[in-house]
Amino acid sequence: MGRLLLVGNSRWHWAERAAAGQPEGLRCWHEPGPPPAPQGWSDLEGWAAVGAVPDGLGLPPQRRLGLERVPLAEMPPWLGLDRALAGWQAWRRQGQGVLVADAGTCLSLTWVDGRGRFRGGRLSAGLGLQLNSLGVATAALPELPPGAGAMDRVDPLETWPKATAAAMVQGCLRACAASISQAWGDLSPGDPCALWLTGGDGPRLMPLLQAGGLAPQLAPDLCLEALAALVDPQGVPDPQLS
Repeated sequence: MGRLLLVGNSRWHWAERAAAGQPEGLRCWHEPGPPPAPQGWSDLEGWAAVGAVPDGLGLPPQRRLGLERVPLAEMPPWLGLDRALAGWQAWRRQGQGVLVADAGTCLSLTWVDGRGRFRGGRLSAGLGLQLNSLGVATAALPELPPGAGAMDRVDPLETWPKATAAAMVQGCLRACAASISQAWGDLSPGDPCALWLTGGDGPRLMPLLQAGGLAPQLAPDLCLEALAALVDPQGVPDPQLS
């Protein structure tokens, strides 16, 4: 079983193909950083990076997938690789236009039309960045610890919390959900489109979006799915998908 790796801004995202005789699919997991003592990358089929790659890890350059390998039409050369991967994979699975909300370190909104063309998007601070900024830039508000913690103790549908930490989480959650809802409402009505939700904070945003009348397709590992589709099991980018 070979592994796939996406180096993110705040976490490393891994996938492993199913072994022979097991149900098809990917086993995906996420870690805060690189392995403490990498022992080589012989089982790494392919990898891509959005965030910084630490020096000295020895990741094989010949197995790196760049933006030019993602067959998303009309994308600019500066487009983030994660946005290209998620947008292309959602469009590929949906079979029509998609708006992909990637709720990670950054909240990215990417519109791909029914012909598989990149049409634009929006970028803002993700949930964790918003909370961190509140704690750092104000004297009276606490710095909430990274990771789940306070966020998982807050009911996303609690409208008016009294506790300060809960009020911070609720405000930032609703800001992210409102950005997605606004973007969905701003799409061109003539092109059938579906809303897809991915990224680590996707499950936290799902109840709010559903309460607002939206029906996103939750797919937490879209980027890894795209990477698996674009890299064949021998570790070579698949030219048939170009």
